[in-house]
Amino acid sequence: MMRPSLHRLLPALLAVTVSTAAVAQATAPTPAPTPSLAPAPTSALKGLADTGAPIDFDAARIEVLDAQNQAILTGAVVIRQAKLTLNADTVKVLYSRKGGASPEMQRLDARGNVKLVSPTERATSRTAIYDVSARLITMAGDVVLDRGGSTLRGQRLVLDLNSGRTSFDGNGASATPGVPSGRVTGRFLVPDRKTK
Repeated sequence: MMRPSLHRLLPALLAVTVSTAAVAQATAPTPAPTPSLAPAPTSALKGLADTGAPIDFDAARIEVLDAQNQAILTGAVVIRQAKLTLNADTVKVLYSRKGGASPEMQRLDARGNVKLVSPTERATSRTAIYDVSARLITMAGDVVLDRGGSTLRGQRLVLDLNSGRTSFDGNGASATPGVPSGRVTGRFLVPDRKTK
């Protein structure tokens, strides 16, 4: 539960201004699919991640380094934006100020026991960066993505909240025994098909 004093201290920090990106997304033409290529994997987060929604947080402690335009949240941190939830041990919030204006959140850097959850997907990793302006979430280090029981494992996952495109790679060393480095592994569930 957020303490009232924190709520008064950083009300502007919690507002995210991405109206330009939303307008660009709404007006951008949708490219026609190429028939000879398989469609790119699309994240279910595309429709759920309202990147113009406020970002709320809950943490055991906050340290505001206003001269450096950052705040550090520690202790079982929970970040919520619309239907998207990010959990981590520590989250560094980077923001900018233009003139004397209120701070605008630029990026969230999450470290330790990172978990990203939507109603349809769950991803875990060692670290994650949410680039609020670019609308990109990059998770790294023993990443596991679960979509309705189908799972993918690798070292880096990039979720583009603009397009819904998901990319996964295996570059880097795995800290998990039995998971080969340099490879993406997975298991896709096959729906039960009833025959007559």
